Amino acid sequence: MCAVIVETATEAGARHGIGTGMTRARKLANLAGTVLPLVGLVVAIALLWNRMVGPRELVILFVGYVLAGVGITVGYHRLFTHRSFQTYRWVRYTFAVLGQCAVEGNVVSWVANHRKHHQFSDQSGDPHSPHAGYGEGVIEGIKGLWHAHTGWLFEDDATAERDRYAKDLVEDKGLKLIALLFVPNVLLSVVIPGIVGWAWIGGRYGFFAGLVWGGAVRILLLHHVTWSINSICHYWGRQRFSSRDESRNVWWLSWISFGESWHNNHHAFPSSAFHGLRGLEIDPGGWVIWTLERCGLAWRVVRIPPQRQAMKLSRA
Repeated sequence: MCAVIVETATEAGARHGIGTGMTRARKLANLAGTVLPLVGLVVAIALLWNRMVGPRELVILFVGYVLAGVGITVGYHRLFTHRSFQTYRWVRYTFAVLGQCAVEGNVVSWVANHRKHHQFSDQSGDPHSPHAGYGEGVIEGIKGLWHAHTGWLFEDDATAERDRYAKDLVEDKGLKLIALLFVPNVLLSVVIPGIVGWAWIGGRYGFFAGLVWGGAVRILLLHHVTWSINSICHYWGRQRFSSRDESRNVWWLSWISFGESWHNNHHAFPSSAFHGLRGLEIDPGGWVIWTLERCGLAWRVVRIPPQRQAMKLSRA
């Protein structure tokens, strides 16, 4: 998984489909998108200084986290990037809007960057590899992890060319409009929890608590879980299947990442709608797709037969 906070027009092609460079405005926007949720966490601590956080604040946080997280893993990743299932247009657009609530970039830009990541995974051209361009040793390892987790958001070559990597989305007028409305989408995703807090918790405190817990803290948590797939899941864990990169399965991230941390499974079979390929591999994103299928809202769901899985098992 990948994250880009905003997208600019300077994405004309260069080597590996890289843009001509990241503008100062975009770097500042990425910095704001990274730092402001941290400020929100500080505010949340201040709010809690003389009182315990209540269940209503936690429910607002949980619901916002799940909706935006499902928008990323089921919508941005499995539906739009890898086309692992098909669904109705209104469902597609709903997932696109929910994904943009995660504040990881508009749907078109996110998909372009992630497709590029798969093309050059852990090689030169990968937007957020912790390995490509980094040597051996502890210091180099730390540099690579920083780059993969957050640093790549400020690199000039971290933008994939949308017309090359996401042409199908660019040509979808509905998705193009949703992408253009990214900033209003983000603002609503913060204001709505505030309104819920005002109505449910009550008063000025309730509104502010909704903004902080359902907005800033929710964004902060989801950002770092997403970025952990880029960093941790390309560095530690188990490689069950043979792959040409360093993708790994990290079981303890599976719940909070909606199954994205079965990352070696995913890189071995990118088009699979299900990242958890065994019974004990927790995959909430896959559960959502299964439910959609049972309700008649998803079809042509890609599954990987056991025989095909067996052919790619790692011999290590």
